[in-house]
Amino acid sequence: MKAPAAGQAIPPARILLVDDNRLGLIARRSVLEELGHRITTASEGAEALDEFSRGKFDLLITDYKMPRMNGLELIRKVRELDSKVPVILISGYAEALGLTEANSGADAVIPKSAHEVQHLVRNVNRLLRRATPKKPMASHGSKAKTRAQAG
Repeated sequence: MKAPAAGQAIPPARILLVDDNRLGLIARRSVLEELGHRITTASEGAEALDEFSRGKFDLLITDYKMPRMNGLELIRKVRELDSKVPVILISGYAEALGLTEANSGADAVIPKSAHEVQHLVRNVNRLLRRATPKKPMASHGSKAKTRAQAG
């Protein structure tokens, strides 16, 4: 697994990870914790909504196919609570159902495949980088002005 390049470090994020498949949940949690993120897990949509309403999360990652509430329904409900939280939808049915960012409400749709981990890491980094406010750089001109005004 490749870490972000120097200067592009992603600060640790609070991520809500939702999947009814225990092994998938454990595997993804392990990958994300290895990157330094703090992970809260939920095994179904209602549990995820409870967690989401109790805490502040920087990112939501959800599976599509779950009992009682699928990933699209969860995304819709989470967007009602916080329209700006980045969302990743993971599904073994992404291609068969034609799931895209445009029709799912997610910021990224990742098909389950042999390359899922690489896609997950890349999209987590991209979305967190996009969501992290950039610090303004000090202007060299303002330092010169300050010195000139002081002298």
